[in-house]
Amino acid sequence: MFDEMRAEGGAVRPAYAMVDRWLKATPQAALDAKKKEAERLFRRIGITFAVYTEGGDPERLIPFDMIPRVLGADEWAILERGLKQRVRALNLFLKDIYGPAEILKAGIIPEALVFLNAAFQAHMQGLEVPNGVYTHVSGIDLVRTGPDEFFVLEDNCRTPSGVSYMLENRAVMMRLFPDLFEGGNIAPIQRYPETLLKTLRAAAPRRCNGDPTVVLLTPGPFNSAYYEHSFLADEMGVELVEGPDLRVQDGVVCMRTTRGLQRVDVIYRRIDDDFLDPLAFNPDSMLGVPGLMAAYRQGNVTIANAPGAGVADDKAVYRLVPDMIKFYLGEEPLLKNVPTWDCSKPDALSHVLDNLAELVVKEARGSGGYGMLVGPHATKAEIAAFAEKLKANPADYVAQPTLSLSTCPCFVESGVAPRHIDLRPFVLTAGEEIAVIPGGLTRVALREGSLVVNSSQGGGTKDTWVLRAPSQQQSQSQSQGQG
Repeated sequence: MFDEMRAEGGAVRPAYAMVDRWLKATPQAALDAKKKEAERLFRRIGITFAVYTEGGDPERLIPFDMIPRVLGADEWAILERGLKQRVRALNLFLKDIYGPAEILKAGIIPEALVFLNAAFQAHMQGLEVPNGVYTHVSGIDLVRTGPDEFFVLEDNCRTPSGVSYMLENRAVMMRLFPDLFEGGNIAPIQRYPETLLKTLRAAAPRRCNGDPTVVLLTPGPFNSAYYEHSFLADEMGVELVEGPDLRVQDGVVCMRTTRGLQRVDVIYRRIDDDFLDPLAFNPDSMLGVPGLMAAYRQGNVTIANAPGAGVADDKAVYRLVPDMIKFYLGEEPLLKNVPTWDCSKPDALSHVLDNLAELVVKEARGSGGYGMLVGPHATKAEIAAFAEKLKANPADYVAQPTLSLSTCPCFVESGVAPRHIDLRPFVLTAGEEIAVIPGGLTRVALREGSLVVNSSQGGGTKDTWVLRAPSQQQSQSQSQGQG
């Protein structure tokens, strides 16, 4: 098990030197007081998520751990290159399957995996999207197992969430421990909303005249990520709208305002494909905008992320992303995939059934940590029940080995103790320009021994620090001096 802070023998890794000094200099009572202050701040600000499966008040205060996760400049440079490469290939894949389908003709990806995929949207076929970008906002989940061993766990190309927690975690840390940031060694993340808005504006449709009007489309306050929707709209300075706030008139999407209808050029949607347009998808949807897809196809509005982008983050398609990178870019993948068994294949299914107690099995189209089995932490009864589900619908599942996820020190009831973590960096794509926010959302499995980091499953979050190289620090200092 790889400890990100301490090497074998207990020596502190260089990236964590400042954190180690801080922990040694801070009494336990002071940490306890800061922890309570952090909880008060999160409650006052209203940083919550919703769980509707447990009864009672669905609003939950997301657990926050005060000890940051730290990545050195060299470590981050490797990740940044790999993330850009991966997202570039995913966008080329989406452009291809809704166009000439060359990768399918080449036999690299089976046609059935695309055309029979529930996330595939026939409405997108032949549609040229602005700049060829389908997934403008991507969240790529990573895990670490060693000093130089990072694996992509899954790709999120539809409506990835969690960036508001990344930003609020940093804001709370800067408020609680301003001295830690005085050295200027930590890369800033506060410009994410500005970069997001720039990305969305760059996606304006060909028929946009002047500065594009951007809105954020939310399902409403009962959605589990509504806090994030309102937070991002406010930070970007754009309107937060629900379906009834928009209408399509003469092929143009308009927003109702007190001064009449205003044209909308870009919709950052945070609702699922099926609910976007009752005329094109689910006819019973009350969340979407009738006629939206017709306006999209006419080039009068851009939807970000594009409908149908979910094919690229299907867990059965995930296995083949390294092949996409080679096919479209002619490059070797910089980031590794976790070995994955496609349970629709008889040999793979047999292997998975024989080894359920040692594997992690996931729904191919699931999310949020639901519908999965973590074999080493499951009971015999749970394994037996899951085996029956797997036999009944093998194509719905993929399986992976149980990786020994890296740990990071966390402040728990017993004091400071290691807990397993993952990382969701956020990647913004505006044509050829791809921005990776330095850090991302580190999620923590706060239950001792647990590998499930999802907040809906008892996980928490912590601030993620990326240390800048000395040349970056000097460059910023010079620019500040000149300003």
